[in-house]
Amino acid sequence: MSQAIEYKYRPENLNESAPNKYTEADLTREEMIINIGPQHPSTHGVLRLEVVTDGEIVVDVVPHMGYLHRCFEKHTESVPFNQGLPFVDRMDYVAAMNSEHAFVMGAERMLGIENDIPKRVEYIRVLVAELNRIASHFVAIGTYGLDIGAFTPFLWVMRDREHILRMLEWISGARMLYNYIWVGGLFYDLPVGFEEKCMEFISYLKPKLKELDDVLINNKIFVERTANVGVLPRNLAISYGATGPVLRGSGLKYDLRRVDGYSVYPELDFDIPVGTGAMGQVGDCWDRTFVRVQEVKESVKIIEQSLEQLTKAHKRTKDFDPRAAVPKKIRPKAQDFYVRAENPKGELGFFFRTDGRSDIPVRCKARACSFSNLSVLADITRGHMIADLVAIIGSIDIVMGEVDR
Repeated sequence: MSQAIEYKYRPENLNESAPNKYTEADLTREEMIINIGPQHPSTHGVLRLEVVTDGEIVVDVVPHMGYLHRCFEKHTESVPFNQGLPFVDRMDYVAAMNSEHAFVMGAERMLGIENDIPKRVEYIRVLVAELNRIASHFVAIGTYGLDIGAFTPFLWVMRDREHILRMLEWISGARMLYNYIWVGGLFYDLPVGFEEKCMEFISYLKPKLKELDDVLINNKIFVERTANVGVLPRNLAISYGATGPVLRGSGLKYDLRRVDGYSVYPELDFDIPVGTGAMGQVGDCWDRTFVRVQEVKESVKIIEQSLEQLTKAHKRTKDFDPRAAVPKKIRPKAQDFYVRAENPKGELGFFFRTDGRSDIPVRCKARACSFSNLSVLADITRGHMIADLVAIIGSIDIVMGEVDR
């Protein structure tokens, strides 16, 4: 006869599973608290939203994070710089190349070797970063359409994103977490024939973007669901530290590829799209989505120019070594240093503190753009309906691996 088990935890002895900002005593007669997430597809990850509603109207929204803590900062403070790159990949896991580019630039500038990087390496970095930017925006645009009922565009952009992932896998051996951009260079040069295949893909993609405009962005139902919804004024966006398409959707032409002019971006010709309120008010959900679609088109222009440089002025040679400038020991002098770059979701920054004696950073702090962008949620949601809350979350484009770090 089996022995009866004495359960230590009983329902009457349990506290709430997670802390709430609001209690029943805070509510008026018609208000109630609804939890959306953390297991809900519209929150785009393990994010729990504590929503106070009055009928269908949102009174307040409180994001609850911490369900996906990756311990990124403590990991990178326990390994050398080059071994920290795989952890960088896992923050914004749909734009790992862009995150690697920022992290690596910081280490190179602290070492003082940023001018030793061959131009071919820099153009390859920009090429793969812009391919990854398109892939990231495709996830944002496709899932956003899915959030508000548009199924076909999701299938289209996932199909085209698959082409990009296959090309990045051809380069690095991985579909999403690459560890390709190294301090001082690259893991390897582009595979033979990659430039030609990439140009074929760009020729294929251009007309598809026109179809995306027709079927999603200018679709009457999509416009009615997103125009004049979740309006984020420019001053409020600046106050919250919003960056990327969330900030540019509010009308401010601020892109670190132009402002800081890092890598070879100053040598390339591209525009900075901003929201203009073409379908509603400046800074609404439609503007933010419109900016992402336009940025995909600008990334296509950057990729074309990079490919031209990689096949002409900086074409491959037999003696080219992408690891020629890779240092044997990454040991910067003692300093505090901050580096930033324009990721698909906004400004990704890294603060490093080094002691000059070790190749392991004393402190590594990530400034996550998704975290800052998410902070505007409550202000732009109050007064809207619950269905609009889903549309607003999707227009911010967050990834929880970066929010929680």
